[in-house]
Amino acid sequence: MAEVFYSFDVPGASHWSFKIRRGNQIRFTDLEGGANLAMLFYNPENLLEKYNAPDTLKCQHTFKLTKGNCLYSDMGRIFCAIVDDDIGWHETVCGNTTKASTAQQWGKSSYQQARNDRQQNGYDCFLVELAKYGLGAKDMAANVNFFSKVKTDAEGNMSLSEHNSKAGQHFTLRFDMDTLVMLHTCPHPLSEQPAFPRKAVRSEFTKAEALSSDDFCLNFRPENQRGYKNNQLYYLGLDA
Repeated sequence: MAEVFYSFDVPGASHWSFKIRRGNQIRFTDLEGGANLAMLFYNPENLLEKYNAPDTLKCQHTFKLTKGNCLYSDMGRIFCAIVDDDIGWHETVCGNTTKASTAQQWGKSSYQQARNDRQQNGYDCFLVELAKYGLGAKDMAANVNFFSKVKTDAEGNMSLSEHNSKAGQHFTLRFDMDTLVMLHTCPHPLSEQPAFPRKAVRSEFTKAEALSSDDFCLNFRPENQRGYKNNQLYYLGLDA
């Protein structure tokens, strides 16, 4: 791995946001096993442009995300690509826990009672981060749940594969656009763990290698080549 220029451990059941410049990448590591890392992406130059789950899935003919997959905006551009992954399955359809679903599964919890050990929910965590940039509930999108895998039965009912990710497993996102990243480490909405899960995730920032014509993600699906063309047009004249 390239030299790490910034590292931060995201505690379990917490939230964070930051802007990352294109040409950088982040390796995320599940520190304990069974982590869930929910993420949303926005264009910091135009906050109306955000991650689009349906386009990401349908243009790459997939239900899961793994190495080679790109994460698309609703303008047909590529925010980032999964350039390394030893987990193999990240889901992007189940969304977040809410205050009601968290209370139903693990009981009610308030800051006045539990302080920093309160049982936060994913939806409200995203709202807190969105508000920092003048955004709100109307700007929410379907998020990715990294480290998590869902399976279906014969009737189409979905359930979470608990502990899909083991301690020490990781994936890397290369950012191909300047991106505003929102994330939280609250439990997956389909988790049936008896105790409220608090799984920390490590983030390590490094410089990415320049995109080349034989790049794995670029050539993973034909649509990805079009997405990168859209990126090229967006940054036309800004690259040396």
